[in-house]
Amino acid sequence: MHMRYDADVLIIGGGMVGAALACALGRQGFDVHVVEARAPEPYAPEQPLDLRVSAVSLASQNLLEAVGAWRHVLASRAAPFRRMRVWDREGPGETDFDSRDIGEPFLGHIVENRLLQLALWQAAEGVESIHWHCPARLDALRVDDDGVVARLSDGVTVRAALVVGADGARSRVRELANIGLTQWDYDVEALVATVRTAAPQQDITWQRFTPSGPQALLPLPGPHASLVWYLPPDEVARLKALDDRTFLDALLRAFPSELGGIEALLGRGSFSLTRRHAQAYARPRLVLAGDAAHTIHPLAGQGVNLGFMDVAALAEVLVAARARNEDIGALHVLQRYERQRRGDNLLMQSAMDAFHHLFKPARGPLPWLRGLALRMANDLPPLRRLLTRRATGRAGDLPRIARTGRLK
Repeated sequence: MHMRYDADVLIIGGGMVGAALACALGRQGFDVHVVEARAPEPYAPEQPLDLRVSAVSLASQNLLEAVGAWRHVLASRAAPFRRMRVWDREGPGETDFDSRDIGEPFLGHIVENRLLQLALWQAAEGVESIHWHCPARLDALRVDDDGVVARLSDGVTVRAALVVGADGARSRVRELANIGLTQWDYDVEALVATVRTAAPQQDITWQRFTPSGPQALLPLPGPHASLVWYLPPDEVARLKALDDRTFLDALLRAFPSELGGIEALLGRGSFSLTRRHAQAYARPRLVLAGDAAHTIHPLAGQGVNLGFMDVAALAEVLVAARARNEDIGALHVLQRYERQRRGDNLLMQSAMDAFHHLFKPARGPLPWLRGLALRMANDLPPLRRLLTRRATGRAGDLPRIARTGRLK
């Protein structure tokens, strides 16, 4: 049977960003329909740790608390971290960021992406105005003056005042809207390994810069850690081809003693790194959010946090527009969101590009400049506090829900 639905907002993509937006709008009484190809797997404590994890900032935590998802995160698996240490193996530069310097208990939490998505789906269960189409995909999209009509792969048609593309880096919504993309590949890949360590990891995440490439440790619950190593693609391919024992030996030789012993390799994989930025976030009755609008170098772990701030800003704009009896799909309304977020996202992308070039393997003056930058951050307390607050996501002009945990 061919079904037709009417909605206020149609969200294509029920991942972390799309589900968060659905929860934020649904709790404010918007009639929301969400299209997603695959539901997240239910959680069980004995499940293996996922390779894809995110460093959830305090600002993002505020959003997740406001939409009722954070309690579900804490009921599954999350590793809080209070400190962040950064140093250069080739020089004396080193700096330590500590949440106590800014009066916060933590800098953030490391959470598996799947569990973030699952927590948001669980938070949406009690919201009657959120409707799911899963498994389903977007087949066709027509935009007119009065609304947008979407045809889904399951035969359903949804008409809405606004469609949101939260469908990832290869966004179908962006493609159908003919929104251009500025992009380039970085010259490295991220090699990721989940390991069980000889001792529980402390409440610290660290990043070390080496001649072969940056390395990072993200603490996971219990005696577990996520290791990230940024390397040229051919070196990543060589390491991935090794058997588990030889691969572990390579990790132990390459990573610093702060890691401690490794008892087991639980998983490994690699991800290519591409910077993408949509040339527009908004069209009449259509808007992009999260990876559909922008992707970023993962060096500082800000990818999902930028997406959550998109959610916070877009929800704030739509709630305010409805209160003024404005058409939520009008271009001038959606451009308020674009003005809030596009510049901030571009600034963060550019900062990560600068970090990438400053801290990639190099000879000449770059190692000296790296050391100087790290020493300045460590020796100037006001600068260190500013950078620490920036790491929590609580710097700058934030949407209300990210500042206070309340949408209005």
